[in-house]
Amino acid sequence: MTRSYQIRTFGCQMNVHDSERLAGMLEDAGYRPVVGDTAPDVVVLNTCAVRENADNKLYGTLGHLRPLKRANADMQIAVGGCLAQKDRGDILERAPWVDVVFGTHNLGALPALLERARHNAAAQVEILESLETFPSTLPARRESAYSGWVSISVGCNNTCTFCIVPSLRGKESDRRPGDVLAEVRALVAEGVLEVTLLGQNVNSYGVEFGDRFAFGKLLRACGEIDGLERVRFTSPHPKDFTDDVISAMADTPNVCHQLHMPLQSGSDRVLRAMRRSYRSGRYLDILDRVRTAMPDAAITTDIIIGFPGETERDFQDTLDVVRAARFASAFTFQYSRRPGTPAAGLDEQVPKQVVQERFDRLVAVQEEICLEENRKLVGAPVEVLVAAGEGRKDDAAHRMSGRCRDGRLVHFTPTTRVRPGDVVTTIVTYAAPHYLVADGPLTSHRRTKAGDNTEAGLLPKTPGISLGLPTFGAPPPSVPTTAGGCSAG
Repeated sequence: MTRSYQIRTFGCQMNVHDSERLAGMLEDAGYRPVVGDTAPDVVVLNTCAVRENADNKLYGTLGHLRPLKRANADMQIAVGGCLAQKDRGDILERAPWVDVVFGTHNLGALPALLERARHNAAAQVEILESLETFPSTLPARRESAYSGWVSISVGCNNTCTFCIVPSLRGKESDRRPGDVLAEVRALVAEGVLEVTLLGQNVNSYGVEFGDRFAFGKLLRACGEIDGLERVRFTSPHPKDFTDDVISAMADTPNVCHQLHMPLQSGSDRVLRAMRRSYRSGRYLDILDRVRTAMPDAAITTDIIIGFPGETERDFQDTLDVVRAARFASAFTFQYSRRPGTPAAGLDEQVPKQVVQERFDRLVAVQEEICLEENRKLVGAPVEVLVAAGEGRKDDAAHRMSGRCRDGRLVHFTPTTRVRPGDVVTTIVTYAAPHYLVADGPLTSHRRTKAGDNTEAGLLPKTPGISLGLPTFGAPPPSVPTTAGGCSAG
């Protein structure tokens, strides 16, 4: 009898991509995705440990699954990802109905651990301390027919005091450029139009094989792949961001003029306490150089409010940088005290009510900037890669949604039969802080192989390339990152 599975993904793009690998392995082992509202035989929770409420989210979900487990003794529950790497055996102590616990370094062990747990009628815990097999050697069931994640590295060599990711993902390990490009070509051959290159710190890519210009070269090489229309990446670190990457972005037509550059704080004093090895002046200088080369670049960021010792003056410094930077959008986080990080033991933890008040003020300033920047696009043409299930869908207005080249979300009114994966051009008629609206007629509509595949329900199934399927929609470019700049608020 074929067993069914469901994967629930928490956290960043890395976790979404890991879930695609987990799904690919389970399907290779004979499992099939659960259909409709039926209870799955296996539930996999791919967890995040970055935010303070990550524990509550996991154990709350496990609590909801417990009655299903009681009703079906053959059901299995597996917990993986960063929180599993951190908590290890504690998960079984708090939720003894869990069958498998596995870490970030041994995704490939999941099918065997499930089988062993069934055979032995006992829970299995396997946590490796270092990566043995690069995740991209594993098969994947891609969630989207038109957009794909491609991991270029895992791990992080930075020591930011607020971030737990390096201790859970390990030191940076880079894939060889030929292996990355082989995976991108395989996706394009399946009809994928857009790839996002993933790494905890993409612009330190190449450190392992001694080429500090490797990331810029990789972007240029992606520009030579026929059929690849959009290249994005997340996330870079300001300390490693160099002019050769700016040139590669500006010179390579399919590399989108979108940059996610984590700021974290505009206060030099706080940046020093965070061990962020840049200061606000250097950060703004990078943005100036990017905009000189690409005046249309949309720059987004991550900001943490309430880091230990943050004063009102520090907060005002952050507001000053935000006003100067003119971000297209910002992922804003209230600092979360995470055991195991240096910042957790710092004195002067900022009171919750102070953090909330500053957070609200920051959001208000950034929303005003977002609206002003978006209004500049009213009347302008935008090319939209149509998405499935992304953002607000206005059924009454018969709107569909997608992303333009700079990553902004666009709601538009189709005047012909449009499928997710198709590419349309339209004129912006209205701007809101977080999206654009185009209610006029389409000026062009290009049907694509990706649209054909989406219509037919054919999602890319890629084998492991030597060289997760989340349950909620296709992965948009705007998923908050814990990569690179570590939005480890």
